Amino acid sequence: MAPTNQQVLDHPFLKGLYGDPYFPDHVVDKGKAILLRLCERIESERPSDVAALYVLTRAATEEFNDLEADFHEAGSEIETVAREEIAEDFWFVASAYGFPDADAEELIATRDW
Repeated sequence: MAPTNQQVLDHPFLKGLYGDPYFPDHVVDKGKAILLRLCERIESERPSDVAALYVLTRAATEEFNDLEADFHEAGSEIETVAREEIAEDFWFVASAYGFPDADAEELIATRDW
């Protein structure tokens, strides 16, 4: 099931990473897919409060933790620029689904990047 939220459909996820040769597009595509799956889960599970949202975002963060190996294999890493871009998109997702007051750090609390 693809997301139906128009804000999500119009959003250029991880825009700052595409076009930068340090971040290979095929790996960035995997990160974008993680964010879109998060949107799908939010739409299907409809978290009732921010605590329930954090459960979903932390699971997606774990997927980004696993993606770090793909970045390394491609001669890259989730460094400052990527961390900020990813965090901003997590906050965008929270806001797009009605949680604009979600704590950006809590959304990605399980990150190891």
